[in-house]
Amino acid sequence: MSPEFVVPFSGLQLRSLVREDGRLQLSLEEVPVPDPGPDEVLVRVEASPINPSDLGLLLAGADLSTLEAAGAPERPILTAEIPAAAMPGLAGRVGQSLPVGNEGAGTVVRAGSSAPAQALVGRVVAMIGGSMYCQYRSLAVPQCLALADGTVAADGASAFVNPLTALGMVETMRLENHRGLVHTAAASNVGQMLNRLCLTDHVPLVNIVRKREHVELLRAAGAEHVCDSSDAGFVDSLTEAIAATSATLAFDATGGGTLASQILTAMERAVSVGGPYSRYGSTVHKQVYIYGGLDRGPTELSRTYGMAWGVGGWLVFPAMERIGEQAAARLRQRVASELTTTFATSYAREISLAEALSPDVIAVYSSQATGAKYLINPSR
Repeated sequence: MSPEFVVPFSGLQLRSLVREDGRLQLSLEEVPVPDPGPDEVLVRVEASPINPSDLGLLLAGADLSTLEAAGAPERPILTAEIPAAAMPGLAGRVGQSLPVGNEGAGTVVRAGSSAPAQALVGRVVAMIGGSMYCQYRSLAVPQCLALADGTVAADGASAFVNPLTALGMVETMRLENHRGLVHTAAASNVGQMLNRLCLTDHVPLVNIVRKREHVELLRAAGAEHVCDSSDAGFVDSLTEAIAATSATLAFDATGGGTLASQILTAMERAVSVGGPYSRYGSTVHKQVYIYGGLDRGPTELSRTYGMAWGVGGWLVFPAMERIGEQAAARLRQRVASELTTTFATSYAREISLAEALSPDVIAVYSSQATGAKYLINPSR
């Protein structure tokens, strides 16, 4: 930091509130800039991505067609109706003005008295711990990842959620003794990252996408097995890819609909070729983990894949706890060393906190479309 930089007494923070009247309220609130504790640092936040995992807290399932804007351009206040069916699931947060943003990056401008904290002063760090859509964030030293000299905050903003998700999928595969992976919504940022990781680590991967242009995108990036779920022969091509990779573990970002069932069906077909018939199906366990909700409808299962199967939920940070702190630390260090290669993230646009509350901007980043990942720079 330059010697003339002065830390202000307060800064702006984006807040999401579910009101008792069944409306969502988004606003920018002025909050005090905290003094860091002995083992804490104060970071000027310069980059924080809008991840799919952030949207649930931010938008609370509101009907965005009902968005209404008020307030000043630099301090907008938005409200929108929340469907009545969604309100029971939000009961625990009604009346609470909640900060948003899982991860980010920025420059350490003040530090506590401990040596590890002092060592970070002036460094650009990646951060995890929530409340990142704000101008200043105080957090413990272990929640920071010091970035290499010359690394800008935008390069480190997505150093946790997506990289550890991709690494966690591969670690889960190894832990559960599977030999290959299937991944849906594979043209997403995390999907492209997983493809690069699997190519580097020689992990067999089947990529499932929803559009023809996404097939070409992944093939250009070196992917060998890419299946388009919009094709009429999707299950057949998926079966062939699974047979070629021996993949019996899938991670599904869509959640709803029939895709999980189609994957299990293709897995069962692939492992059953040439084997003896059994009315209970093969004895090979086939597993689909749902980790996203691009399709908010119910998950539909048509049981055409025997009895050795499972469908469950998967989240990255419980997965990190499962492998243990030592292994998780090893993965974080790998992310730091491959931040601009294997784990690089591209953004369609950088926006300010106020722009993040523009109805037109929300319409784009809430669509979760491939190539529409936005980066908030609260210091703009």
